[in-house]
Amino acid sequence: MTLFWTKGYHATSLKDLESALNMKPGSIYAAFQSKETLFRTTIDRYAARMAAEMQALIAKGPSPLAALQGHLRGLAELRPCDRPSTACMMVKSLLEVPQDGELRAFITAHLDRVEQGIGAALEGAKASGELPADADAGRLARRIQTYIFGLKVQAQRETDAGRMRELCEDLAAEIGRAARSRE
Repeated sequence: MTLFWTKGYHATSLKDLESALNMKPGSIYAAFQSKETLFRTTIDRYAARMAAEMQALIAKGPSPLAALQGHLRGLAELRPCDRPSTACMMVKSLLEVPQDGELRAFITAHLDRVEQGIGAALEGAKASGELPADADAGRLARRIQTYIFGLKVQAQRETDAGRMRELCEDLAAEIGRAARSRE
């Protein structure tokens, strides 16, 4: 996973895969059929891990909305050295694949599922009265997902921890205001 996350799909060569997997080309193709199949498997694993982390975060939180706001605040602690990249692997991959390709549709479907998971949590917040009954959970989910991705990119470039904390706090507070004002 680290290789594709760091280098990207197109920049990852067969030699890179040989070295990372400690396999010969024939063994790689026997195991995975193609570089694309291996990449898709990697994205599947990454997406499953990301979804599980989000579900656990929401389940452990005092409420769905508070958990999502807490997640936004927690992104202030990301540092460029924490993982191959602070940026989401799926977003990085989406940016490098062609506009109309099958890989783009594959990655987009995973991102849609993440958004739907956030939306389901927000529907739970509506059901519990944390959000108004007429709140647009889908719209708020898109906003939160966009904030998460943007904060991960910002963490890649931001060196001032205080400024990063302020930004995360601002966005978490904005989500609270948006929820109350039905944006």
